[in-house]
Order: sequence, then structure tokens, then C-alpha cells
Amino acid sequence: MELWYTEKQTENVGITCKTEKTLHVEQTEFQSMAVIDTLQFGRMLVLDGMVQTTIEDEFVYHEMITHVPLNTHPNPQNVLVIGGGDGGAIREIIKHPAVKKANLVEIDRRVVEISREYFPEISCGLNDPRVSVIYDDGIKHVADHKDYYDIIIVDSTEPVGPAVELFSSDFYKSIHESLKDDGLFVAQTESPFFNAELISACYGKISEVFPITRLYLASVPTYPSGLWSFTMGSKKYDPEAVDVSAVPGYMTRYYTPKLHRSSFVLPKFVEDLVRP
Repeated sequence: MELWYTEKQTENVGITCKTEKTLHVEQTEFQSMAVIDTLQFGRMLVLDGMVQTTIEDEFVYHEMITHVPLNTHPNPQNVLVIGGGDGGAIREIIKHPAVKKANLVEIDRRVVEISREYFPEISCGLNDPRVSVIYDDGIKHVADHKDYYDIIIVDSTEPVGPAVELFSSDFYKSIHESLKDDGLFVAQTESPFFNAELISACYGKISEVFPITRLYLASVPTYPSGLWSFTMGSKKYDPEAVDVSAVPGYMTRYYTPKLHRSSFVLPKFVEDLVRP
């Protein structure tokens, strides 16, 4: 008998993976959580029925949500990750020698604990002495830390349930206040194919708060449609103006200095989503 897992990505589209076995299932205080061992993508973390990360393709998302902003800011000493309890963003952040402090604020303690147990390749950076794991509401944490961070990374789940507020104008304004005078932030903003209205709305809200707003793309096979977007809001530094010849290598598998620049070159249908 074959065992398959299907994520219903929209009402009309799903992704199906043949699995070896289910490694863990539980209902946390905040969400349902499962760890599945798949043949194509290895171990897979699923929250509320949605794929969050897999061993085989996690590097794309985690490298692109971190190295693009970290190589845009000239001196990113103090960095915050909201969400991202699997630890992948932290693992990439601490590759940058300028980083002195990296805080991970995750509301669900069990995501971190299960990631440490089943995804050590991803969560390994959580043990770095520069890293603090804080179990709290990311919105509250940002509001309580004014003029504090160089970079904020919003590594959130899809905009459902409590995560809806992480896509709001009020939250983007709060992030602006939490950043230093030359700070910047990046949020994952879903698929241009399946979430066009969300991307347009987020881009509009962010551009009302930040003088520099940019959208960039990456290919993540297990995320809806495989094409994923990130939106950056910056007070001072333009990611498209980065001197890529000065960007060092960070033992990455997807991100490169040349890709940094090219990821901002958008297909016309995506460009149309953010055009005034």
C-alpha cells in the first residue's frame, strides 16, 4: 500500500508527495503540526495542512529571505526574525560576520522544539551564542523595541489565523519604528500566480511606509506554484544598487551575488502587480 500526502494549495490545485511514514503529529496551542518523511523532498514540516519547509529545497527560501537584505545593509549588526521557528533563516544570518545579535521571536515553542529534533540540518544555527530564541508574539516584540534593529525578517506562515496581522499596515508601521534610521526589512509575500491581490496589497502598504520598496523572486518547488515572492521595505539602502562585486560568498547553494541583482528583474505579469 502506498502512502501519499496532499497539500491543497488552492481550491483547485494541490501538491502530492509519496511518503515513507509520518514521523510526528500533534496539535499545539496555536496550530496543527506534522513531520512527514517524503521520498522526493525528505523530511517535511507541515503546519495547519501547509508545507512550511523540507530538507531538499529549504535552502532556496532561507537563503533568499536572508542574504538579500543582509547584503543590502552595509553593517547588519542586530537582526530580528519573526516566525521561522525551524531556524533556517537564523542559520543563514549567522554566516555574516557583521552580525552581533540575532533574535528569533516565535510564538509557538513546539515548532522550535520539533525542528531541533527532526530538522537538525536546518535548526543548527539556534545554538550559536549570538542567537536568542524568544517565545512571544512578534507583533508585541516589535512594538516594544523602538529604534532597535538593523534588519527585521518576517518569516511568517501564510496569511491565515493569527498571521493575518503580519500583513497589515499597522504592523509595517510598527516595523518602521522598530528599525534604526538606516534599517530595512523583508517579508515573504506568497506566490504571484496564486496570491496576486495579496502581493499588490502588501507592496502598496509597505511603499506607503518605506521610501524604498522592492519585490524579488525565487523558485521554491514545494511552495504554491513554485514561484515565490519577497518584499523589502528600506529606509535608506536600495537592494538594486548593491555593488555585487563586493559581495563575498557565504557557502550558499542558491543565492549568488549575480542572482542578488537578477532576482529583482520581474516578469511583466509580476511587474504589473506592483506598478503604481
